[in-house]
Amino acid sequence: MKFFVDTAEIDQIKELNDLGMVDGVTTNPSLIAKSGRDILEVTKEICSIVTGPVSAEVVALDAETMLAEGRKLAKIADNIAVKVPLTWAGLKTCKTLSDDGIMVNVTLCFSANQALLAAKAGATFISPFIGRLDDLNMDGLELIEDIRTIYDNYGFETNILAASIRSANHMSECAKIGADVATAPPSVIKAMANHVLTDKGLDGFMADVAKAGIKIL
Repeated sequence: MKFFVDTAEIDQIKELNDLGMVDGVTTNPSLIAKSGRDILEVTKEICSIVTGPVSAEVVALDAETMLAEGRKLAKIADNIAVKVPLTWAGLKTCKTLSDDGIMVNVTLCFSANQALLAAKAGATFISPFIGRLDDLNMDGLELIEDIRTIYDNYGFETNILAASIRSANHMSECAKIGADVATAPPSVIKAMANHVLTDKGLDGFMADVAKAGIKIL
């Protein structure tokens, strides 16, 4: 499973990229606003750091303006994936951009039917939101499983990009289900390294090191 990091913070992207933990980046208007930078400027810098897809989201709601924004964003770099919402206008935009050879990430997916439409429209990525479904006492991971089944049934090439990841457990569950990609905040990716028994074992090792006076350098 590929890891995309869900942030527009350059330092965080660089740190994870240097460790080989970044296969791509996802951004959205909220993350851009949090960074405090111009969307075109920060997106261009992110594209220069990572070689994988960088999702940059349109802000219009009508298909005509979405398409114009998408084409402008796609000119930033060859690894741009234009991000559009899963609305009828978004699907129209997805179809046109995909036909033009531009990667498209269809976002805000909350049902298998929506994912099926996105695949038919030629989406490169479909982004089902796990955490937001969980917030409504619905099973976000079950949606990933349903989309995997449908896509495999018919050979759709659209990548399942699990989004709204809230925990390290979400990451491992998505990997077991067969999501192609999971996008998560840096904090969640780092949390995957944590385990209470690792900490306990390390404490024991360090106590023995101190007791025996072991030194390497």
